[in-house]
Amino acid sequence: MWSAIRLWFDPDEVRSVGNTPDYRFSLANERTFLAWLRTALALIGGGLAVAQFLPAHRLREVMAVSLFALGGLVAIRAVDHWARSERAIRLGEALPPSRFPAVLAIVVAVGAGALLVATLL
Repeated sequence: MWSAIRLWFDPDEVRSVGNTPDYRFSLANERTFLAWLRTALALIGGGLAVAQFLPAHRLREVMAVSLFALGGLVAIRAVDHWARSERAIRLGEALPPSRFPAVLAIVVAVGAGALLVATLL
């Protein structure tokens, strides 16, 4: 686990394996990483909006904290996926599969349903 985390912070560690890829692949990987970070920021912003604008209710607190936690999880997942993908690109391997986008979509859909219920209450 610690070796994976070290990849997040040490660019030389990522570059130490495989061959230097066509820069377009690395830049595409970086754009994907930034898109995930935008998603994380949107979730955190949604948590702030829920905390500020929904009427005082226990569901409001649960939803706000859930959105904050989900935003943090997405940010961590983004950097991990970036590092694993960059390594795979450099080694000429298949990109690592991920179920995270599907899980995130389901969680967001459930959260939207909870927001609908909270708004109607």
